[in-house]
Amino acid sequence: MALHNAILAVLLDTEASGYDLAKYFDASVANFWTSTPQQIYRELERMEAQGLLSARVVPQERRPNKRLFSLTEAGRAELHGFTARGPKPLAYRDELLVQVQSLEAGDAEAVRRAVRDKQEAAETKLTRYSRLRDRILAGRTEADFLATADRVGPYLTLARGITFEQENIRWCEFVLDVLDRRTDHG
Repeated sequence: MALHNAILAVLLDTEASGYDLAKYFDASVANFWTSTPQQIYRELERMEAQGLLSARVVPQERRPNKRLFSLTEAGRAELHGFTARGPKPLAYRDELLVQVQSLEAGDAEAVRRAVRDKQEAAETKLTRYSRLRDRILAGRTEADFLATADRVGPYLTLARGITFEQENIRWCEFVLDVLDRRTDHG
């Protein structure tokens, strides 16, 4: 998947500046797509040149003018084409899993710390995702939201992020428990 597809998906809701998109990527789609602000700004320029986005300038006092980007019809068609084709197979690479795989040949305490760090990071993300979920639902039940909301895609991807981090936490707890038991009985 190209970065431009993720940008097109985010811009379905509203127009946004590069800064807004970078914040949105960090807060809302980081569970399935990460990007640096520099990558986003470069891609916005390319997409505008390709006619996928249009930009309007908003004058600001005491700050540089802001450029707000929105989808063009060509951008909507590009996004439609992207959703129409099957996704590429996922290539999952995780350095921590290689370290755990090599546990007996390596530094077990360093691996234990890395697993704890992974668990803490997953717990932090889960907390952030849970707050975002509450904001999206805005007091509605999940069933009501899913039945009545104009767009459910962002919620569904957030739900995937939540279950992914919950599973990361469960796996880390499992690994740490195994390592603790092996140390106690080793």
